[in-house]
Formats: sequence, structure tokens, C-alpha cells
Amino acid sequence: MHQVIELEGVAKRYDSADAPALGPLTLSVAKGEALAVTGPSGSGKSTLLNLVAGLDKPTSGAVTVAGRRIDQLSEHALARFRREHIGMAFQFFNLLDDLTVTDNIQLPAQLTGTSRRSAAARAGELMEMLGIQKHARAYPGRLSGGERQRVAVARALVNRPALLLADEPTGALDTSSGHDVRDLLTDLHRAGQTIVLVTHDLTLAQACASRTLHLVDGHVALDSHARAVR
Repeated sequence: MHQVIELEGVAKRYDSADAPALGPLTLSVAKGEALAVTGPSGSGKSTLLNLVAGLDKPTSGAVTVAGRRIDQLSEHALARFRREHIGMAFQFFNLLDDLTVTDNIQLPAQLTGTSRRSAAARAGELMEMLGIQKHARAYPGRLSGGERQRVAVARALVNRPALLLADEPTGALDTSSGHDVRDLLTDLHRAGQTIVLVTHDLTLAQACASRTLHLVDGHVALDSHARAVR
């Protein structure tokens, strides 16, 4: 099966820390898999996500995403790679308040050189798929938290990324909006989207993910596809 993520002996150590923040860790995530990464604060969840996104570089080991060894890329090449192959949805949405919903969604496509017409068509397709087409001309500040997160997910998917990364996507939402996002991620997984989800919410992980990785002190304590690591 095609692997979207391959980590080989990856470790991240910060100068001020005695122990590594993560690893060493070897991990593969297959195409179409939905992996939930859980664990207490300080367990290495965000470090893992940042390494996979190319937002940080490992101290040692190799990080391969969508067939590309990203830990060896320059910052400029990494930025381009992320735009083309990785979609990211964050806890606090990171939408641009002075742009409409449509413009927020199509912006990453335009940054990769897609024509405005094609970007607008793709944005319209995603808005219909995610049930937010009625908000096309609205500004983010007029939307509920759940609606804003749907806009953020649409923006993350506009370039048809090989990988969707979601960092605590329900962390800033009320219960009802959180359920909406949970259902959205579940539908995306069923449609074949490869997802890595970082969350403290075990209910979300169980609902959305086909596999759960539990980290403790930078190491894998449990992988749902394997026995507990002793």
C-alpha cells in the first residue's frame, strides 16, 4: 500500500531540554488512513505534526511525505511543497477576516498559480460538499465556530492535498459545532482523504480515525494497529 508519510528514526531535541521532545520514532501512514495522535500536554504531539508539515526539521532521521524527503528541502522549497501537497486546519481557524469565505478558500490555489476562475470553481465545489455554499459572500466574523472550521477545512483541501493535517480542530468549538466537525472529518476519511489529527478529545479520535497513536514523553505508548510498546 502506498505510504503518504514515512518517518525513519526521527528525533527532535531542543537545546534547553535534557530529553528529546520526540523520538526516535519510526512511523508509516498509508494513503487513505486517518491517524489520530493523542497524549498529554508535552507528549510530542505538536512536535510530530510540525515535523510532518515541514514547519520544523528533525535533529536526526528522515521525514518523507508524499514521496518527497522534506527534511532536506530549503525553506522556499518547503513552502511550495506545503501549498501543493499538505492541507492544514488549526484550532483557531486562521482565516483572513477581510476576505469573503470564497476568497479565503481559493487563496491557496491562487498562490500555486491556479487561475482565479479555476480556483473559484474548486472553492464552489468544496463549499457545496461541506454545506457552506450559502455563506460564499459572507465574511468569517459573521459565521459560527463550526462554520468557520468548515471554511478552514475547505481552504485546506482546495489544492487536493495528499495529506490533511488537523491540529485540535474542535478545541475552540462548542459541543454542537464540535460534532459538526467530527462528522465532516469522518466523511472526508470515508471519501479516501489521508488525515493526521492531533487531539485531546478521545471521542473525536474514536469517531474519525482508523488508527490511534498515543504519545507519552515523546515516545509511542500505544499504536492501535499494534500492541502496547513496553
